Parts: sequence; C-alpha cells; structure tokens
Amino acid sequence: METMNTLKSTSKQRLTITFGIIAFILLIPAVAMQFTKEVDWNVFDFIVMGTLLIITGLAIELVTRKVTSTKWRLIITGVIILALLLTWAELAVGLFGTTFAGS
Repeated sequence: METMNTLKSTSKQRLTITFGIIAFILLIPAVAMQFTKEVDWNVFDFIVMGTLLIITGLAIELVTRKVTSTKWRLIITGVIILALLLTWAELAVGLFGTTFAGS
C-alpha cells in the first residue's frame, strides 16, 4: 500500500514541477517586456504559448508514465519537443508559410 501512495505523491510532484517550469518560462517574456520594447507580447500570445507548453508538458508526463523503455521515452519525448519548437517557429515567423504564421 505504501508503494501506491509514494507513486501518487511522485506523480503530483512531477506535475507541480512541470507547471512551475511552465510558469517560469512564461515569466521570461513578461519580465523582458518591462525592460525593452523588443519583446511585445499581448494576452493572446501568453495564452497560446501557455497552451502549447501545457500540452507539451502533459504529453511528456504521459510518455514518462506509460512508456517503460528508456530508449523509446527519449525518442518520443524528442519528437514532442521537436513538434513544440516547429509549432513555435511557425507561429512566430512563419517557417512553413501557413495561415497561422506570425508575420
């Protein structure tokens, strides 16, 4: 029985750390906006980036919980992070020229 409680506690701790990291990442442009005009985010930008980071964090957490092989965990996590970076680049500068392009 103690193993189950420890496992749940660890999962909660990982989720807390994940959301803490997401909050920290979102604080970077919020603080930068106070010191420079180069960073010009609005509420929509924070919502979109927050959503992307939450989806990415939860997907990685799901992979961590369900995939037992370390090799496959790393591969799938790498693909998830690559998808995040490509989506971010597309939204920021229009890397692929879709209608979602930022500029």
